[in-house]
Amino acid sequence: MKHFMSKSISGFSKLSKSKKIDWIVDTYFSNSEAAKRVLKQYWNTDEKIQQLHDEFIENTISNYYLPLGVAPNFSINGKLYTIPMVIEESSVVAAASKAAKFWLDRGGFKTTVLSTTKIGQVHFIYHGDPNRLESFFKQIKPKLIADTKAITKNMVSRGGGIMDIALRNKTQDIPGYYQLHASFETLDAMGANFINSCLEQFAKTFKKEALLFDSFLEEEKNIQIVMSILSNYVPECLVRAEVSCKVEDLKDGNISGEAFAQKFVQAVNIAEIEPYRAVTHNKGIMNGIDAVVLATGNDFRAIEACVHAYASRKGKYSSLTHAKIEDGIFTFWIEIPLALGTVGGLTGLHPLVKLALELLHHPSAKELMQVVAVAGLAQNFAALRSLTTTGIQQGHMKMHLMNILNQFEANEEEKTSLTKHFENHTVSHSAVVEALKALRAKK
Repeated sequence: MKHFMSKSISGFSKLSKSKKIDWIVDTYFSNSEAAKRVLKQYWNTDEKIQQLHDEFIENTISNYYLPLGVAPNFSINGKLYTIPMVIEESSVVAAASKAAKFWLDRGGFKTTVLSTTKIGQVHFIYHGDPNRLESFFKQIKPKLIADTKAITKNMVSRGGGIMDIALRNKTQDIPGYYQLHASFETLDAMGANFINSCLEQFAKTFKKEALLFDSFLEEEKNIQIVMSILSNYVPECLVRAEVSCKVEDLKDGNISGEAFAQKFVQAVNIAEIEPYRAVTHNKGIMNGIDAVVLATGNDFRAIEACVHAYASRKGKYSSLTHAKIEDGIFTFWIEIPLALGTVGGLTGLHPLVKLALELLHHPSAKELMQVVAVAGLAQNFAALRSLTTTGIQQGHMKMHLMNILNQFEANEEEKTSLTKHFENHTVSHSAVVEALKALRAKK
């Protein structure tokens, strides 16, 4: 067996793709040919598509596949959708589909976009009189906006652009620390590049004009710009999704609607006050949200960071969903910040992203916000419905059965036989292994 020593390499990014792979497999893998074969198995046979994927990021050596599934029967504001979902976790797509079917006959999902404001900040240091800084800002604010006209022209013509700029004093937290806190409307674009370009221009104008401001003392004129960057925390870019029906319409098998509703609301109440539960509760919501965000070429890391900050906005991490019973009506809802785009980025490049957006009737950013929020609410409903009735593992482990069988390279005959066997037996990793061994021993 080879023993490898870690070693550095100069000029790796300048190597061709094949040379990069040669260095990696020779440096890190005992069977370099087998490693190279696996990497190449995931290349697209269409050279143009493969080149497209190669150029999404740097130092690309292969593609990493995730399944693209669909969840049909979603009624959102009276319109039917089949929602695309990219995720590797068993039972997520099945759970979303089941929730969609459940609510299809009970009024469907209702959604509203509450706001679409996005935020960016110029962070700077100023050690001087706050009143003189405030006076300077008021004088310079129109020029800050005017100097970005070349950047904002197209966005403004479509109805978007810079909404406002405010000066924020943060010197209680860090000596001399201030912000230019700007709000933006970016319409169907996620808008990161647009916002960052505006912020960098704000910073240039602000610093340059400070040197010319007569009311500043000489030592106050040299404002230090630390950084200019959009914020992925967008608590005002909000969408609400909800479902509601008469309590008696929630009857589920042998469970009465009243019993179902009471237990369901209790489960949500627990997630509202108990962070240990809330994290898992919200993770289930994000199973649905991230899957649609990925399928539509949006940034799921930005969405995750924002959502979890929002869940902590009152000083304690809490549930993103809420439920109540009032006058015999059960209502379950989510209000969630989602900064999404349907133009720019991967949306016009990745063939499957373009397909996913067409599947969703070519949504605007506002429409996509609503679809994504519904996917999260549906996921949470399905999870809580299982947790408060049959338990989560019964359905999940049956979905996980195929993964275990594939891990042990079961053939089609073995899969058919064991799927039938576990219709009446509890699925666990050890039980599947034992059943597979017993089946193979008979041959």
